[in-house]
Amino acid sequence: MLFDYKAVSMEGRMVFGRIDAINLVDLEMRLKRMDLDLVTGRPIDHHTLFGSRKIPRPELINFCFHLDQLARAGVPILEGLADLRDSIENPRFREVIAGLIESIEGGQTLSQAMAGHPAVFSKVFVSLIRSGEATGQLPEVLSSLNESLKWEDELASHTKKLLMYPAFVGTIVLSATFFLMIYMVPQLKQFVKNMGQALPPQTKLLFFVSDLLVGYWWLFLSIPVLLVIVAQLVLRSNPIARLRLDGMKLALPVFGPILKKIILSRFANTFAMLYAAGIPILESIRTTQDIVGNRAVRKALVRVEQSIREGQNVAGAFHDAGLFPPLVVRMLRVGESTGGLDKSLRNVSYFYNRDVKESVEKAQTLIEPMLTLFMGALLGWIMLSVIGPVYDVISKIKT
Repeated sequence: MLFDYKAVSMEGRMVFGRIDAINLVDLEMRLKRMDLDLVTGRPIDHHTLFGSRKIPRPELINFCFHLDQLARAGVPILEGLADLRDSIENPRFREVIAGLIESIEGGQTLSQAMAGHPAVFSKVFVSLIRSGEATGQLPEVLSSLNESLKWEDELASHTKKLLMYPAFVGTIVLSATFFLMIYMVPQLKQFVKNMGQALPPQTKLLFFVSDLLVGYWWLFLSIPVLLVIVAQLVLRSNPIARLRLDGMKLALPVFGPILKKIILSRFANTFAMLYAAGIPILESIRTTQDIVGNRAVRKALVRVEQSIREGQNVAGAFHDAGLFPPLVVRMLRVGESTGGLDKSLRNVSYFYNRDVKESVEKAQTLIEPMLTLFMGALLGWIMLSVIGPVYDVISKIKT
């Protein structure tokens, strides 16, 4: 946690600054080591409108890569962290690394220092670093983390690729429709009515919707915002609602199966890293429960952990939980029987990763014509409703 502090130096001079600390007691101890006496300390809230301000994943990738290279070259951890602190441009991450250096100088290990920054270093990250320290394989663990973070970054880009196009086109369609209903249709409405022609049902419906939007446009704009706020309040206060929402996400027609594959791919990759680092199976599964990001899948993993604790094998526990398809369960069974469970889990991750790429490409080819068809039908309805009466009048004039 980052603190703004006011302190007094040994010379009696007032000093203001910002430093990373676990709590006020830790802040006071850190300032003591700097020959400063704490006067006041205030934690800085790094939350924004859209959530906590996290360290970008590319920064963590560079951190793991450079620390791995420095460790392999025999550079001590403290010197390596000091070099990284001086070379990193992100101010928030630079403060975090400065906090790591101070914690290690205070007698903590690297994993203990990282555990003091849960918003930056996840439980998986800390567990792997702790395992690397215990086994003397810290460079190998850092290299594995580097590859995993790169893979997660690529996975995130696939997810954004899937969502950005429909979101962009949907926004354009809704904006164009709103403009037509608010501005264009009211101008055409009086013209059509002055022709004295009986209006067809679709034209009456169009004018009715246009009148609603003109008269209550503020209501149509505020209802979605209010619904989002209410949904957020309900989800924060009701765990059952959060569980059901996550279950509904997995059941969506097009996006649900892709989301499930992304979650299970991330789980398999993380589980493989933890198990390969020498962390026991039960602890590995327990650690991965916090990174899947879906409460329905987390609940299934809790059942898996309980089944293994009761004596069931890994493949059987995943089969009973209904998480993985039969092909993947068979791969886990083979890995368990041959002692290569980490390799089997990496194969599972590769299997899902490839499947996600193919599914995203298929979804995009499906979404594009669907959005085009919807937009064409909407604009066609508006034009037909306006032009229809005009065409009927022209036809009668000709006859």
